[in-house]
Amino acid sequence: MSATISNPMRTVSRRLLGLRWRLPAFAIAAFVCLPVAALTLTAFEGSVGLWPHMIRYVLPAALRDTLVLLVGVGVLTTLIGTTTAWIVTAYDFPGRRFLEWGLLLPLAVPTYIIAYAYLDIMHPVGSVQGVLRYLLGYSSPREFRLPDIRSMGGCILLLGLVLYPYVYLTTRSMFLTQAASLVEVSRTLGSRRRDVFWRVALPLARPAIAVGVSLALMETLNDIGASEFLGVKTLTVSVYTTWISRSDMPGAAQISLAMLFLVVGLVLIERHARRNQRYTAAAQRPRAMGTFRLTGYRAAGAFAVCIVPVALGFVVPAVYLGVEAYKRYRFAGLSERLLGEVVNTVTVATAATAIVLLCGLVVAYAARTYPGRATATAARISTLGYAIPGTVLALGLLMPIGALDRMLATGAERIFGVSIGLLLLGSGTAIVLAYSARFMAIATGGIEAGFSRISPSLDHAARMLGQTSSGVFRKVHLPLSKPALVSAGLLAFVDCMKELPATLLLRPLNFETLATHLYGEAARGTYEEASIAALLIVVIGILPVAVLSRVGRGDRPETVGDRGQAAAGREVSNAGE
Repeated sequence: MSATISNPMRTVSRRLLGLRWRLPAFAIAAFVCLPVAALTLTAFEGSVGLWPHMIRYVLPAALRDTLVLLVGVGVLTTLIGTTTAWIVTAYDFPGRRFLEWGLLLPLAVPTYIIAYAYLDIMHPVGSVQGVLRYLLGYSSPREFRLPDIRSMGGCILLLGLVLYPYVYLTTRSMFLTQAASLVEVSRTLGSRRRDVFWRVALPLARPAIAVGVSLALMETLNDIGASEFLGVKTLTVSVYTTWISRSDMPGAAQISLAMLFLVVGLVLIERHARRNQRYTAAAQRPRAMGTFRLTGYRAAGAFAVCIVPVALGFVVPAVYLGVEAYKRYRFAGLSERLLGEVVNTVTVATAATAIVLLCGLVVAYAARTYPGRATATAARISTLGYAIPGTVLALGLLMPIGALDRMLATGAERIFGVSIGLLLLGSGTAIVLAYSARFMAIATGGIEAGFSRISPSLDHAARMLGQTSSGVFRKVHLPLSKPALVSAGLLAFVDCMKELPATLLLRPLNFETLATHLYGEAARGTYEEASIAALLIVVIGILPVAVLSRVGRGDRPETVGDRGQAAAGREVSNAGE
């Protein structure tokens, strides 16, 4: 009788313990969905009178520029990323070891910084064009000048140079995990190495290319600084100007919803490109593909093809920033505002990183310990924030955060008789919440990848020894997943530090970060004032490159995606298995 009673009690107790993990996971997923729901409500508030003007003068040009930019960046990142990934994977030549991780360096340069740098480098009266005119025998820009970098072509080129590593990462991971036997069989059948690429490697890598391109395009859609600096009026820039310049929140929300439809379209295109792309690997661990030794002019050509995007996407802007920062320091020293901006940047980035790591642990562990449709859906929803552009996310969070601010202010005044003002919007908390929603994917995906390496037998053994699910988490999963936590935390911190659109829209008055300071100075044309801030961002941005470079030295392909694309990286791995 006692056993009969204890079994139902044990079942109820187990379900209650399960809710301790599942309910927070569902709450986190709901928080990520909150901006979209709020944005939809805001979009229906009005702004009808403005729409004829927007449809006639704003949206057609913005939509055209956005689509042209997306197509151009997609083509360029595909060409650079796929070509360089194949060269460093299939061939051996002097400098290859450096290029394996060196090709990731442009990831350290945010899009708005490369635009900021090249606008000054390629200025008609700048040193580059001045030297060219001297060598060609011209005396003024009216006689000879290069095509203006402030154009659609310039924007496509610069964004492509810093976003191609997304394609390089995922595609090279696929090339590394393809069984060597596939290449060897094709070579045995008489195929030249060029044919192996077109007929074997490239078709197998299509899922990886699709994932990498979709991530690059989402970053393009999120960009606001580079597009505005280079004179390209995208939908993101239109959202910003509609809200800030025209003070029309419903109109900005409606344009944001149009951007969300575009994001959904990108995701559907990526899924369509990977349809039916499933390949079976051998039962044993696949051997790495052997490299073909290049010598002479062929080795020099391979090195040149790979070093050009590294030089243009990282070396040139980094050297420029270093020189300008040194000039600024010698002329006027360090600005007094710089220390405050560094403190603001580190504070909000650290707070957001702590939140996303905690939430990522909860969601990933709930999905592992209590598998099912509900927890799997919560884990997938928690990663959606990365696909939402920062301007859209900021607009979506503004209404609920503003409502909560008003509620807190009213309650404090009625109960304590004090006015606290806009506590969340005025303290920078809104920025932290926006970062948390946007970069939750980094923590969830990275921690899930770490958990996937922990054998389920360890969970079963701990439970047999009397540990609860929380005890298993503390004593087994947390210690064993420390490398994944460190990587995810580092990558989340750097992404938070570089985020510009959400920071611009949600920052309190007189609150500057390194990114917003750079944006303001570049918008005013005072490039030398922003050089130190830009250099700091690039130097700190090298940290995730160091983490990601470990992938090319033998880490499992799941870790490729830790910069917000961990889930996508696993899809690449699954598609290739």
